Amino acid sequence: MADQTTETVSLGKVIKDAFKELGETAVAFVKAPKALWGVNIPYVLEGLVYFGILTILGKYCSENVQLSDLYSGWVYSGVTGGITLAMLFLGGISDKIGVRKALILSFVLFAIGRAMIAFSGTVPLGHGISSPMFLVLATGLFIMVVAYGLYQPAAYAGVKRYTNPQTAAMGYAVIYGLMNLGAFFSGFISPLTRHHFKNVFPPNGLTAVFWVYAGISFFGLIFTIVVLTKKTDEKAVSQIAGEIEDQAKENGKSPAAAGETETEKTDTPKVRINNSLLSLFSALSVLALGLGIYIHSEGALFSFTTRYYGLPVEECIVYIAAVIFAILAVIDYLRHRPDHPFRDLRFTFFIFILIPVQTLFAHNWLTLPYYLDRAFKGSMVSRYFEFFSNLNPILIFFLAPLVAGLTAKANVYKMMIYGTFVMAIPTFLLAFGPHVPLFLTYVLFMSIGEAMWQPRFLQWIAEIAPEGKVGIYMGIGQFPWFLTKMITGFYSGYFVAKYLPKTGLPHSGRMWFLYGCIAIISPIALVLAKGWMQKGMKVKEAA
Repeated sequence: MADQTTETVSLGKVIKDAFKELGETAVAFVKAPKALWGVNIPYVLEGLVYFGILTILGKYCSENVQLSDLYSGWVYSGVTGGITLAMLFLGGISDKIGVRKALILSFVLFAIGRAMIAFSGTVPLGHGISSPMFLVLATGLFIMVVAYGLYQPAAYAGVKRYTNPQTAAMGYAVIYGLMNLGAFFSGFISPLTRHHFKNVFPPNGLTAVFWVYAGISFFGLIFTIVVLTKKTDEKAVSQIAGEIEDQAKENGKSPAAAGETETEKTDTPKVRINNSLLSLFSALSVLALGLGIYIHSEGALFSFTTRYYGLPVEECIVYIAAVIFAILAVIDYLRHRPDHPFRDLRFTFFIFILIPVQTLFAHNWLTLPYYLDRAFKGSMVSRYFEFFSNLNPILIFFLAPLVAGLTAKANVYKMMIYGTFVMAIPTFLLAFGPHVPLFLTYVLFMSIGEAMWQPRFLQWIAEIAPEGKVGIYMGIGQFPWFLTKMITGFYSGYFVAKYLPKTGLPHSGRMWFLYGCIAIISPIALVLAKGWMQKGMKVKEAA
């Protein structure tokens, strides 16, 4: 009877209830401690700077540093993939030194790293991958990567620290939306600065944009120090503790149970694992990859005549060796860890099958700026490519909380299917060539699809994770995103050079058709695996 009653509820009532719940949560969130805004406001600035740099980094590498499009793509891979990797290693630092100190340290590094990026184009340091200019740029980017590895985990830890169970979901949604809002603002700041200082910082004024971003990072540091004081932090923690206690009394639970978020630690002794083979295979994989890059850059002392798809056979061999050693490292790692999430086949399939559709996220900075700058050459779209590149973030800012509120009770797996389909299919619109209406339609529907499935991705992981292992499942769930950024960055430069050359006629339609074929793999696979996957899902029972 309960199921039948649920089915007869009108769509209007569902929407009305969703908006009512959304409004109540929003009001409670506005009353959150001042310390939370000490996290949120700098997060807007960081979204502005981070996505602003990603939007122009490829153009800077190609035109200012004079790298090839292929190498520019590799720089992107190092930055975006390195950030994800840095979070895996540095994410726990905020737990040790505290949220406030971790955020301040992050902004110190942000300001230093971005100042070095700007300095690389301020004084004449030569050009090319072996130039001092690239060395300074790479050093600045590395410092920024380390800073981001500290910053994002600390910011999310801050949201957890300064919200109660009622406002936590809204807190995470808001901080995700604020970064997108900041990214949208970069679409205004970057072109205005670039055009104004074009003659001061030739050839394109991008160095001036980097200096502006370094200044914004310094302002974020000052704001964090001033607003997020020790006193503010302590007051916020006290306020949240009181709110949790009040909510617990209303729900008839003990305060201890309400505030409990982790399982009790046991005194089970740790088992020592021999990682010698893992270290060996990992080192060999890195060495093989480095050798392949060395051969590709024509730094080898040998003359290669035999080629395969335009690459020396020797280069192909070392790349294959790198992949084989990486696989062996993963196998050895899992062999000694029977409880690792990757031993869960449903979980592993789910997170890796999303890689094809996730490539569209990466193309937002790997390909889209090039596409808008070169395929629409001579038009307003090209002149203000930063603005058009960042339409997706502002759409997500409004769509993410709205779609989340309207679909809160929808089946998670079905939302994943619908969302990935809605995100992937519009890519084929770009196959018809560079037309502004088609591009805008693509951005709109791709953003709707993202808002439908991306928040549900983390929800699904939380639901499928065994008791006491939500944290590790959430962390491992980000690993495919690291692979997506690395893999997409390695081939995107080749596609840009082939279909969007610096000089000559672009053939962008073919490129986007191929990207669409890649993205559509995810929803099709999710449909085919639906029966098997849903057997492993935990179904939440009504309270």
